[in-house]
Amino acid sequence: MLHRLSFPISVDYIHPHIFDSPTKQIPKMSNLQAYTVGWICALPTELAAARTFLDEQHPTPEAVARNDNNSYTLGAMGKHNVVIAILPKREYGISAAATVARDLVHSFPNIRIGLMVGVGGGAPTKQHDIRLGDVVIGSRDAGKGGVIQYDYGKMIQNQAFVETGSLNQPPPALLNAVAGLETDYMMRGPELDSKVEKALAPWKRLQKTHSRPPASTDRLCKPDFTHPLDSSAPCSQTCHANTANMVSRDERGEHEDNPTIHYGLIASANQVIKNAKIRDTLSAEKGVICFEMEAAGLMNHFPCLVIRGICDYSDSHKNKEWQGFAAMTAAAYAKDLLRQIPPNSVEAEKPIREVLGSIHDDVQRLNQTTDETRIGVRTIQSHQTEQTHRLIHIQRGVQDLKLSKLEDPSIARNPHFVVPFPSDPDFVNRPDIWTWIEEQYAGAMSRFALVGLGGFGKSQMAIRFAHHLHATSPKTSVFWVHGSTKATFEESYRSIADVLALPRRHDPKVDVLVLVRDWLQREDVSPWLMIVDNADDFEMLFSKNDGGNNAKIPTASYLPKKDDGKILFTSRSWDAAERLTGNGKTIHQVPTMEKTQALLLLQNKLRQDVDEAAAVRLVGTLEHIPLAIDQAAAYINKRSPRMTIQSYLDEFQKSEKRKGTLLRSDRGDIRRY
Repeated sequence: MLHRLSFPISVDYIHPHIFDSPTKQIPKMSNLQAYTVGWICALPTELAAARTFLDEQHPTPEAVARNDNNSYTLGAMGKHNVVIAILPKREYGISAAATVARDLVHSFPNIRIGLMVGVGGGAPTKQHDIRLGDVVIGSRDAGKGGVIQYDYGKMIQNQAFVETGSLNQPPPALLNAVAGLETDYMMRGPELDSKVEKALAPWKRLQKTHSRPPASTDRLCKPDFTHPLDSSAPCSQTCHANTANMVSRDERGEHEDNPTIHYGLIASANQVIKNAKIRDTLSAEKGVICFEMEAAGLMNHFPCLVIRGICDYSDSHKNKEWQGFAAMTAAAYAKDLLRQIPPNSVEAEKPIREVLGSIHDDVQRLNQTTDETRIGVRTIQSHQTEQTHRLIHIQRGVQDLKLSKLEDPSIARNPHFVVPFPSDPDFVNRPDIWTWIEEQYAGAMSRFALVGLGGFGKSQMAIRFAHHLHATSPKTSVFWVHGSTKATFEESYRSIADVLALPRRHDPKVDVLVLVRDWLQREDVSPWLMIVDNADDFEMLFSKNDGGNNAKIPTASYLPKKDDGKILFTSRSWDAAERLTGNGKTIHQVPTMEKTQALLLLQNKLRQDVDEAAAVRLVGTLEHIPLAIDQAAAYINKRSPRMTIQSYLDEFQKSEKRKGTLLRSDRGDIRRY
């Protein structure tokens, strides 16, 4: 981990808001080392719920680790000191959670157990009669944690389920406590309702937003019945009136837990799921009983237990009526869980920083080594004699590179544009992403990355920037590298070697990867931007073993480094992007398009007049995913004028199989997304 100093503090003042809360206040707290439980939540609603269950609230710290911008709430639950962190406002999903977790364990180095507590969407099944307000505990067999990460972009395109990761197993102290608490609940009942009511008693304002809503608002709609896209009214007013659209469920009996606790698999992606059919597919295939957006970001950063209160059914009928109460039930369970764990059991666990190893420290050491190497190289270059330069050329000749003997020296030194894709004439700009790319390109860091699910538009933004740079900075070379496999990576390098007319490029004894890398690192080569697209496969990029007994050089080691050279990566893997850039702060998470952008893209792509109301419904159905919109427009154009937006929607909604046919239809041209 990146080494950040933690400062033990002594708080010798009364916090300005010390008397604002009915929770017992402790004006002094010795230092950040005193906190052993880390609690992460995503929403202010969830943080408010967590605070109601604190037995003591401590003042905020005067100092935290350098560059830590988290907002913390400190306090005690039972015999444990707890630090609660919340994601930045309007920042949700995997990357935001990862950043918060990393900074938390830097500032509070003694954190030993972690909790991710908040709301999620339920997936009711015959085995799990999930209702709103129930609590799901992420749990899974085979030594894995209770959360899997999946590619939502591929699911919406009706492709196969792609599991892209899983959460680390929680510490033993948490696992043992879950088992013990399950037994207690079995014998006495969880009684979460009464615990929530008691916690809210001193908080009059929260009672309006966090108390249990009327049971009449908890209705499960049939999977094929979707909420009207043009209605912002709650389902209780628009959908529940027609009982034919509702799933019939018996009320829970007097001796049934209500809310109840469920144990099972939680699916996490960087996109809200609002599709009942996808929900049911993942539930049937993988046993998923809950969906959320943040927990996958904690993989390799914060081994923890994920606790989710159910506030909706992961379908189009989303509303916030149950969000406050669901946050309360999740927090109530978390507090009961902490009461199960003796403080000495927590102390017996290793600090999370030690569990995670020294990944960020390694990055810092690598950066320091790189800086020292650069300084050393510059010093050598300043003081070496001409004889040393001749020896270097001799050495290169021995290595069979002979880069100094060009067929035409000017060819390789001149700027070149090696991008196999034209600029899309229908391109729709996304200003926040564009501005970020421009800032990173002009900044001090040499590597930066766009991360997002398949089809979200990462590659299109990269292609557009490549053409923009070529037009505005003609002395800068631009190279495109297909990074999905070792074979495509090498083929891209061969194309670059051919364009540069590098010597010996056709010699089977010469490694073209070394040839291109070393050439691009030369001081007399013009500035360049390399775009490595689809850099998703962590093993391919960084593995040092070929699967047998033979060691190999990691593919990523062939990426060039130069003061005036930049590399932009596109990737679906946050871990791969973080390793490639060496700095999580130079990664931008690419979401789906905004509604207005999605509508403009559809309008640009279609070769017919656009029915605005139908267009709104279509881009909403396609979740504003650029690739899905592009494919839908291609299908409509190919069959126009017989096929319209509305008729496409009708076809699309007939069956899951039909969706796949429509979204996989031949576009007639090839563009990257």
